[in-house]
Amino acid sequence: MDFYISDDKSLLDIDRVHKEVKNSYWGDYRTKEMTLMTIENSWCFGMYSEKEGQIGFARLITDKLVFAYIMDVIIFDPFKGKGLGKRLMQHILEYPEIKQVQTVALKTKDAHGLYETFGFQKVGNSDMWMAKDKAKYN
Repeated sequence: MDFYISDDKSLLDIDRVHKEVKNSYWGDYRTKEMTLMTIENSWCFGMYSEKEGQIGFARLITDKLVFAYIMDVIIFDPFKGKGLGKRLMQHILEYPEIKQVQTVALKTKDAHGLYETFGFQKVGNSDMWMAKDKAKYN
């Protein structure tokens, strides 16, 4: 499938993003206003197909050096299960501003295997928190 990824927020299909996040296990409480606020205050990535429009979304918050938190990684139906989530994560993690970040964290209930392929590991006894940590501690 031909697709492209952009961090241009003006390309986002806000209604579709809201619908998909609202239908997820983690975002069912979010109102449209909350979705808009999360987009406004985050670095967002949309995945697009020329033919189908927007097919995926992810966002993150970062200081671009010490910490980044990836959220709302979602591939829209019917595009799930085609490796697109992996491509979206790869794209985000290859950004120079993210490559230099010491600790990249996220939460997941059901995609540990996906994130482990990128070097994320469970944090402590948490069933959901994962991190990729390059920080060196004395």
